[in-house]
Amino acid sequence: MSPNIRIVSIICCVALLALNALSLFATTSQFHSYFSGASLVVALALLVVMLVNPGKAPEPERPKAEAAKPMAVPAPASNQAEAEIASFLATLQERGRLVDFLMEDITTYNDAQVGAAARVVHGGCKAVLQEHLAIRPLREESEGSAVTVAVGYAADEYRFIGKISGAGPFSGTLVHRGWKTESVKLPRLVRVNAGRLPTIAPAEIELK
Repeated sequence: MSPNIRIVSIICCVALLALNALSLFATTSQFHSYFSGASLVVALALLVVMLVNPGKAPEPERPKAEAAKPMAVPAPASNQAEAEIASFLATLQERGRLVDFLMEDITTYNDAQVGAAARVVHGGCKAVLQEHLAIRPLREESEGSAVTVAVGYAADEYRFIGKISGAGPFSGTLVHRGWKTESVKLPRLVRVNAGRLPTIAPAEIELK
């Protein structure tokens, strides 16, 4: 309630008390009807003030058990998203050794060794992608087929190679079918460590 409204309410209450007190004295009995009418007017004015400017309802007191329970501080949205990306990368590392393969200097290995490692990476990472993302080709035609892109296509779904003229439709040869995902089901982290992202792969120590 604002200070001005509070002052008006106090004045109305004092006036109401005064009018009711005056109506009790015998010497003022001839003015009793006037005091009663004035009291009614002041009471109505006070009611209007209270209805137009209702006070803020007090917050309910928490139970002692709930008050003693520490409040969980939610992680910032950006930190949560980055943590989930790191966690997904950790899954690719665990199932397909992707980070090991990409961060390794493969120039020291021959093609046969690289090919053997690529099979492990391919099988594990493909399983992770199929588990967490609904991936499908943008175009169902075989690569090398003649295709037409209608007007109103999504700009991020096509990359045109060569000279572009007009607003479409465009006809050409399909070089790459493209990929898109219709759903993403990244593993949700219940708790994010404040100040750092989850570990992609722990360091392994063989104890003696």
